[in-house]
Amino acid sequence: MASILSEPHGQKIAVIENEFGQESIDNELLFADQQERIIEMNNGCLCCTVRGDLVEMLGRLAERRKAGEVSFDRVVIETTGLAEPGPVAQTFFVDDAIADQYLIDAVITVVDAVHGPVQLSEHSEAQAQVGFADRILISKADLVSEEALSALRRRLVAMNPRAPIRLVHFGEVPIAEVFDIRGFNLNAALDLDPDFLDTEKHHHHDDDVGSFLFKAERPFDSDKFEAFISAVSQAYGPELFRYKGVLWIKGSDHQMIFQGVHMLMGGDKGRPWAASEKRQTRIVFIGRRLPQDTIVKGLTQCLV
Repeated sequence: MASILSEPHGQKIAVIENEFGQESIDNELLFADQQERIIEMNNGCLCCTVRGDLVEMLGRLAERRKAGEVSFDRVVIETTGLAEPGPVAQTFFVDDAIADQYLIDAVITVVDAVHGPVQLSEHSEAQAQVGFADRILISKADLVSEEALSALRRRLVAMNPRAPIRLVHFGEVPIAEVFDIRGFNLNAALDLDPDFLDTEKHHHHDDDVGSFLFKAERPFDSDKFEAFISAVSQAYGPELFRYKGVLWIKGSDHQMIFQGVHMLMGGDKGRPWAASEKRQTRIVFIGRRLPQDTIVKGLTQCLV
């Protein structure tokens, strides 16, 4: 985050520090004027702090931009280390005023290679941050052994196979690799880590957050699928972090791209199936203590 606020990257970015406590170390480091909540940086960025309503801050920023008081092209929100990412992401869908002004791009999670394994075991919020991620950055990799690093990576892949993993030094990463990811875009590709498909490579921990892949080589009955997935989202929505897939629907010559966050979901017509292409459905589910057998059985019953 410090690099976004200080490097001459040429982009106008508003950075929101989403704090929940009474005091913030980051606030002491980032703010010269403790009375001001919105600070303009010398590289064209803005830095804001929130200890209450994120919606209020986003609304204020939009109003000030419209009035010509501030200028920015995108917003980066940095939450506290133990924040649940779900409510933050949902803000951009459920609040109409915010949805009219902003489009959520992606969730980025940084995992400390030294302390990460313990944090993942002790804090459910840390697991949720991994499960929600569209990109995972591993820091301090140079301070652990290759064996420990490989074990951590396998653990992260088992929890979230759809998020590419990159090693970073002091949290520094090219802006191009964390912006414009389109993680919530229905037309974005469904990319799964190849290792996830090889179950023999996994040594599962007793993590509450995990993932599984549903595959089928028969088409879905669209009505049955819609009814079942709606029931799943209502029953397990709070524990269902991210789910996304490419669906084969009976009677359609196009792929159906499907994605959901908690109880919010949507689908859109994808590209046409190629004549030589093998048609199949692939959906990855990521969440906390999901009933895999129940979901797989229900989806199977929706096939033609």
